[in-house]
Amino acid sequence: MKVFCMTHEIGIPANSNEPKWVYQFGGGSADGTAKERDLLGGKGANLAEMASIGLPVPPGFTISTDMCSVFYENGQILPDGLKRQVQVALDHVGQLVGASYGSLETPLLVSVRSGARVSMPGMMDTVLNLGLNDETVEGLAQRSGDRRFAYDSYRRFIQMYASVVMEVEHDLFEDILDTYKNLNGFTKDTELEADHWAEIIDQYKACVIEHNGKPFPSDVYEQLWGAISAVFLSWHSRRAATYRKLHGFADDWGTAVNVQAMVFGNMGDNSATGVAFTRNPATGEKVLYGEFLINAQGEDVVAGIRTPQPITTAAKEAAGETLPSLEEAMPEAFAQFVDITKHLETHYRDCQDIEFTIQDGKLWMLQTRSGKRTTGAAVKIAVDMVSEGLISKQEAIMRIDCLSLDQLLHPTLDPNVEREVLTTGLPASPGAAVGEIVFDADTAEQLAGQGKSVLLVRVETSPEDIHGMHAASGILTARGGMTSHAAVVARGMGRPCVSGAGALKIDHKAKTLTIGEGHFKEGDKLTIDGSTGQVLAGEQPMRSAEMTGDFGTLMAWADEIRRLKVRANAETGRETKQALEFGAQGIGLCRTEHMFFEASRITAMREMILATDETGRRTALDKLLPMQKSDFEELFSLMKGLPVTIRLLDPPLHEFLPHERAEMATLAEEIGLDVEAIVKRVAELNEFNPMLGHRGCRLAITYPEITQMQARAIFEAAIAVSKKDGETVRPEIMIPLIATRAEFDVLKQVVDETAQAVFKEQGQDVPYDVGTMIELPRAALQAGDIAQSAQFFSFGTNDLTQTTFGLSRDDAAPILNHYTQHGILPVDPFVSIDQEGVGKLVELGASQGRETSSDLKLGICGEHGGDPASIEFFERTQLDYVSCSPFRVPVARLAAAQAFLKLQDETS
Repeated sequence: MKVFCMTHEIGIPANSNEPKWVYQFGGGSADGTAKERDLLGGKGANLAEMASIGLPVPPGFTISTDMCSVFYENGQILPDGLKRQVQVALDHVGQLVGASYGSLETPLLVSVRSGARVSMPGMMDTVLNLGLNDETVEGLAQRSGDRRFAYDSYRRFIQMYASVVMEVEHDLFEDILDTYKNLNGFTKDTELEADHWAEIIDQYKACVIEHNGKPFPSDVYEQLWGAISAVFLSWHSRRAATYRKLHGFADDWGTAVNVQAMVFGNMGDNSATGVAFTRNPATGEKVLYGEFLINAQGEDVVAGIRTPQPITTAAKEAAGETLPSLEEAMPEAFAQFVDITKHLETHYRDCQDIEFTIQDGKLWMLQTRSGKRTTGAAVKIAVDMVSEGLISKQEAIMRIDCLSLDQLLHPTLDPNVEREVLTTGLPASPGAAVGEIVFDADTAEQLAGQGKSVLLVRVETSPEDIHGMHAASGILTARGGMTSHAAVVARGMGRPCVSGAGALKIDHKAKTLTIGEGHFKEGDKLTIDGSTGQVLAGEQPMRSAEMTGDFGTLMAWADEIRRLKVRANAETGRETKQALEFGAQGIGLCRTEHMFFEASRITAMREMILATDETGRRTALDKLLPMQKSDFEELFSLMKGLPVTIRLLDPPLHEFLPHERAEMATLAEEIGLDVEAIVKRVAELNEFNPMLGHRGCRLAITYPEITQMQARAIFEAAIAVSKKDGETVRPEIMIPLIATRAEFDVLKQVVDETAQAVFKEQGQDVPYDVGTMIELPRAALQAGDIAQSAQFFSFGTNDLTQTTFGLSRDDAAPILNHYTQHGILPVDPFVSIDQEGVGKLVELGASQGRETSSDLKLGICGEHGGDPASIEFFERTQLDYVSCSPFRVPVARLAAAQAFLKLQDETS
């Protein structure tokens, strides 16, 4: 079959009064451009762009994302107006390729594919070879001169269409094919001739009637409308909805539908199909990276049904493959392909993910899009492209997904430990993972929900496994290549993945795995190394990540640009060291209560709580003083003059006491009290709503001796470190849960008096600040008054969100899950700040505080301090710093730079 392109005038809607829903491309021109992603979807926009710049693109048309909304508003029925426009576009495609849709002599075959504005690989449906039936297949055979190819295409079409549109299980067709091959002595699909395929087609049709109740459609337009509807319906499939939720994509965007003239990679040994990236999406290395299959169609590559061959000879040799590379098998097509990949990367100024088909030696480009890549690869590609002059430093910073940096901040396998390697597959997505093996996505999700680390082990993954892949720590497959579904999705999620590990023998029914002589059952632990492809027995030791190389370069650029400072929430030496390694500029929240829960300290803390008078409390506090002082000395020494914000005791006292009678009896014996006295004290401290009860500043006002002990420990430690290290230590003492200025003034006086007493005893002063957490709505409303006394505010957005919504964070998950799923709230407000409510209080508190005191230092120390969307809001609010967990510090540094650039772009 010969397919050709020629210049042709683009068509117009059949009825000029109808909205334009169909956008054509091909023959050197197109209705759209790459900028119209929202309307045409990413795939349609890029097909239009490639056609416009003269690349060999099979002609076709895109049904816009607007029609997706119309389809659902119209009761999931395609309007007649769309069908008229589609017919005009089909006629145009037929003119370009010298064929006609439904013709018995010159049948035009088309593919129907999805295409959202953002890449969602494998999440929506595709149907190839539409237009085939018992009559047109003979026309295809005659026109192509290859009856086997025609019937192979027909059986593929029935299998795909019946699975996607008629909801007949894909595996049923695979079983029919495998049974036929076994009964007739065939081992490979390529051994079957046309008559064999004809017999299998009859069995496929019978299977459709048995499992769907309706015959397979022979009307080519029924096929077309069914496929288009199926693509729109797949927008709300479980897998697509899960993917959107995981990546924060809106449900109302909809998908476009791309209908394109078929070109065939399964026309013989001079035809092929493949997928390639212009750079290695796992490492970022500037090498052509991809795979292909001879005599196959595109779904064979991405579905992982057959393990493909490397495109380049260098990759073939590195993998130890014996089958020829594309470079060797089809050198002319390969050379043209290399030129086009360079053109596309330069044109789009980004790493491209490209699908192509070679039909009878002729190269066709089916798709280009920005390639999904690991975070490590994304960082390297961005840094390299700056050095190559393709993009600026600012663009490099904006290209990295802040949250994805987590992939670079967690452990990898220790290279110095001897490994027991069971087998080696393909290094599909880097990083190491260890976990209990499971064999289906639902079990992976269930066990991960119980806090277990799991490895999802599959023959090959499918889009239906998306929820299990997200839940799993890593993914291991027996089949599939570096561009298979498992590999692409795992890289996008940042999950380590080893694919194509052919030595795996998986029994899904028995839930067992055999690798050589090794036998494993569900629940046994394995380790995978996605950087080498190794599968290892048991749980292997890991090593910590390092911020060096390209990562360090990118973060240095971010630090040059950002205005917001980034601190860490830390109270131990280990956490503080980690925070400093990740670039923290201070400690924004040291929660002193965490220091009391250690086994060596909890008893003294409990003695203080159980004391019946102030004398008893002070005696117990005297035991805690040297411990607290030692903690603060360690923090001050590590921080070397950087700011350290220390929050005084915040939680209610009952949290430190045992709640089981057996534990109470043990404590009674340790401290020489009657157990009944402990039972009585626990009952006295019990509160119906302790998070709004006797805690924070209220506790300190009732028991000022606690504040005195903590302040003394802070000042003595600061002086000791100043003397020892020669550093200027300026502690920031933060009083929690303030609602009124009067509360703050009472406790600030306690801190100031303690400071003067210590300074007099030590014969040395240190500078210090006393501020407060703004975590109650009243404090935000009275911030101007409180700022007359406070030297800094730190917005405690965890409690501020709780108290603004009247919703306990500890109990909110089921409520907020329901709210976000039903669109009542756009996002969990404990994850990303509620800008319209809680955010208004932050803005009010910041502006009123600064009106009173222009040099008032403003920060935030809730979980929102590590959330990029919240950080953008804090940049707009002009806070001075954010504080987050140590592992979120790099995320916050990059997010702060991105927020600054966005705001700068908006105001320029």
